[in-house]
Amino acid sequence: MSLLDIALEPEIYSPIVDQNGNYVDKTPSSSVLKNGIRCPCGTRRQEISYDTTAKFSAHTKSKKHQQWLSDLNVNKLNYYEENIKLKDTVQNQRLIIANLEKSLNSKNLTIDFLTQQLNSKFPPKQIVPLGDLIDF
Repeated sequence: MSLLDIALEPEIYSPIVDQNGNYVDKTPSSSVLKNGIRCPCGTRRQEISYDTTAKFSAHTKSKKHQQWLSDLNVNKLNYYEENIKLKDTVQNQRLIIANLEKSLNSKNLTIDFLTQQLNSKFPPKQIVPLGDLIDF
């Protein structure tokens, strides 16, 4: 096991959409399961990571997981609308962050300029070594 393996988080499972536009389960390949996969269905109080296709497949057959999948299909439009709102929020936050960074850079330049002005008017005093005061 390398350091890279330690830092890897399990993937988060998401069902696929079939030709009718409904969410359906598809067990991920073993290469995806290599680092584990977590299901957001909320069937367990503590999130568990599945690392084999058999374990994950058994999980997808549970009543709570099937209910979660059914709820996804019933609330498709709500999730779509929420997704659009979240995209707008992210875009607005990016603009806010960009403006704050711009303002911060401007203030940093001002601080640097004023510091140079201050240092040119009041140069730092030279420190004179006192020597060994015991021998004095």
